[in-house]
Amino acid sequence: MVSNMPLTQLRWGLLGTARIHERLIPAIRATPRGTIAAVASRDGARAAKFARQWSIPRSYGSYDELLADREIDVIYNPLPNSLHAEWSVRAAALGKHVLCEKPLACTVQEVDRMREAAARHGVVIQEAAMMRFHPQTAKLRELVAAKTIGELRCVRGVFAFVLSRAGDIRFDRALGGGSLWDLGSYCVSFMRTVLGQESHEVHGWQQSGPAGADTSFAGHLRFPNGVFGEFFSSFETCPHIEADLLGSAGRITLDVPWGSRPDAVSRIRVWSADDSGPQGTFSDASDSLRYEEFAFERVNAYCEQIASMTATLLDGAPPVITLADSRANVATLEALARSAAEGASVKMQAPDERSEEALKKGQAPREV
Repeated sequence: MVSNMPLTQLRWGLLGTARIHERLIPAIRATPRGTIAAVASRDGARAAKFARQWSIPRSYGSYDELLADREIDVIYNPLPNSLHAEWSVRAAALGKHVLCEKPLACTVQEVDRMREAAARHGVVIQEAAMMRFHPQTAKLRELVAAKTIGELRCVRGVFAFVLSRAGDIRFDRALGGGSLWDLGSYCVSFMRTVLGQESHEVHGWQQSGPAGADTSFAGHLRFPNGVFGEFFSSFETCPHIEADLLGSAGRITLDVPWGSRPDAVSRIRVWSADDSGPQGTFSDASDSLRYEEFAFERVNAYCEQIASMTATLLDGAPPVITLADSRANVATLEALARSAAEGASVKMQAPDERSEEALKKGQAPREV
C-alpha cells in the first residue's frame, strides 16, 4: 500500500556510509524522479565528510535525526543485517518508505514486524536484492515456464570470494553475518524465483569462523515435482560466480547470475534438444542440442532496482519483491542455518497464508 502523500519526486535519505552507496548513489541520480537529500552516520564527522564527497545537501550524526527529517520520503537501509528490521520499522513509523538491503531480516518474526509496520503506516518496505530487478531474471523465468529445457530437474549456484579484511561485520554472527546470509541469500532467492515454488526440505553444511558466522556454506534444497537445488557460498575461495539449470531436454547457464556488471554483457545461454528422436548415450544426446543465447548489454541492476522502487511509489506499480516473498526467503535461510547447526535435514513449514487485507487492517502477525 502506497502512502497518500502526492509525491512527484522521491527524496532519499541514506542510512550509514557503507561502500554499497557507491553503487546506489549513481543509480538514484540516474533517474529524473529521484534526489538524495541527506545521509546519516553514528559519527557526525564521518557523515559530513561523506556528504561533501558525494555532494549530498545534509548530513546527520544519528539515524534518528535523519528519520525525523520531514523532507525525506524514502530511506535506503544498508546497515548490518541485524539492524535491518529495527531501523526499517522505525522509518515506517515516521511515514518513510524503505528500500532495505538483502536479506530483508534475520528471522521471519522480524519480517512480520516489518510487514505489520508497513501496513499500519501505509508505506512500502521492499528488499534490495538487485539481481531480482535485472531483466535477465524475468527472461529466465519465461524460459523455464515455457519448458524450453523440458522439465526442470536441478538448479545450481556458486557465489564465492576471499574476504580477508579483519573485523569485517560479515564475519560476526551477532550482526547477521555469514556467507549464507550474504552470498547464499542470492542463490536461494534465485532458485525460488526461477522455480516459482518454495522448497519443502533443506539440508546445510557449514565451516564456521571464530566470530560464529559461517565462512563457507553448502546447501541442498528439495522442491516439489522432483526439482533439486544446490549452492555453495564462501568467503574463503577464489572469486567465482556460477549458475545453471538442468532440464529433461536441455540446460541453461548464466554468465553473470548474481552480480551487477553494467560494463559486461550478461548472457543467458540455452542448449535444448531438437526433434531428431530418442538418444541412448551421453554423446548421442549432447551432440543433438541446439544453441541459443539472450544478451543484456550495459544493464545496471541497481538502476533497474531504483527505477522499479520509483515506479511503485510514484505510479502504483506492484513491487517486484513482495514482503511475503522476502519472508519465504528468510524462512529458507533460517532453515538452512538450523540444518547446519543440528546436522540434520529440516522440513519446511507451509508459507504464511495471511491475506493482504489482514495486513492492511494492521492485524498482528500469525506465528508459524
